[in-house]
Amino acid sequence: MSYQALQSSLRALHLDIFGALYPAADDAAPDGTKTLLLLGPHEPGFWPHFSASPEYLDGTADPLDRWSKRVVTPWAKHLNATAIFPSDGPPYPPFIQWAKRSGRAWVSPVGLLVHDIAGLFVSFRAAVALPTHIILPMTGPCPCTTCKKPCQTACPVNAMTGDYDVAGCKSYLNTPAGKLCMETGCLVRSACPAGANYGRLPQQSAFHMAAFNPDDPTFNPDTPR
Repeated sequence: MSYQALQSSLRALHLDIFGALYPAADDAAPDGTKTLLLLGPHEPGFWPHFSASPEYLDGTADPLDRWSKRVVTPWAKHLNATAIFPSDGPPYPPFIQWAKRSGRAWVSPVGLLVHDIAGLFVSFRAAVALPTHIILPMTGPCPCTTCKKPCQTACPVNAMTGDYDVAGCKSYLNTPAGKLCMETGCLVRSACPAGANYGRLPQQSAFHMAAFNPDDPTFNPDTPR
């Protein structure tokens, strides 16, 4: 299949190709991999689809990981390919290394990974190791090159200046002032112009924030807003 056909097939599943590469010897891809695809949520529309899934509605742990495995595994099997997931491990697959090698993701000025389409909202649901060589499209420049970098001043507690202050970030999130971040998503990620047109809904960001900071017992990402 061509890159375009693979992408069309994935978009029907509410996923998209977030990067692709021809693995080198040090990329830790499965033996026999000719092309590695990195998959992320296709927007707009991913969140309504996922939040109606049995994995989201059954109330048990790791719904997004379980949804990803249910959807991606048979898709990859149909191509005689191998599906790889961020939760596989330890040792865990080097998704950040793969993303940077794909030419579509870079380390941003605040240290988070930034993507050409999703900006700082980038997340990878799976990788698929294809046993065939697929012609890949050209990639573009890092969006940070010409950006005014509003991400650098968006954090209310400056948690991302230097090494990421995870403890300081979570302490702030558990205060009344941190409710905005918990309900709509990280203000640093939201400030990124590269992801402004990606279509990530606040409910999806709230879901990820609840997974990142489960210590706030008053927060419910499903509360209507």
